[in-house]
Amino acid sequence: MAASNKFALITAASKARRRAVAPYSKFKVGAALLTRSGEIITGANVESASYGLTCCAERVALFSALTQGMREFTAIAVVAPAPAGPMPCGACRQLLAEYAPAAEVWVADSRSLRTIRSFFVQDLLPLAFVEVPPI
Repeated sequence: MAASNKFALITAASKARRRAVAPYSKFKVGAALLTRSGEIITGANVESASYGLTCCAERVALFSALTQGMREFTAIAVVAPAPAGPMPCGACRQLLAEYAPAAEVWVADSRSLRTIRSFFVQDLLPLAFVEVPPI
């Protein structure tokens, strides 16, 4: 993908980060998911006092896109104040493996948006659990 498109997605994730609800950790994360048709769907993390109910920015963006009927994704950008950019957690990797298996993952530190690291979903979660084998 062109560098300008990559930076546009990182910028969208950075803007989404401003809407994060992180009263406990104060660690605000934004994500932007790119569909094959060029639409960008964003999400931000939402925390709960019951930590297990917290939802990551990547999953918020993915769930929003899926519930709008979108099914083909080419990339996701994730931005937070983390050296070298924030990495998706295991739950996010699993859901990306199921619903965006060919997507490129771009991460950037919110304090240095021009330094972008790239990965592919299948590299972040090799041998993902995506199908239930027949019994």
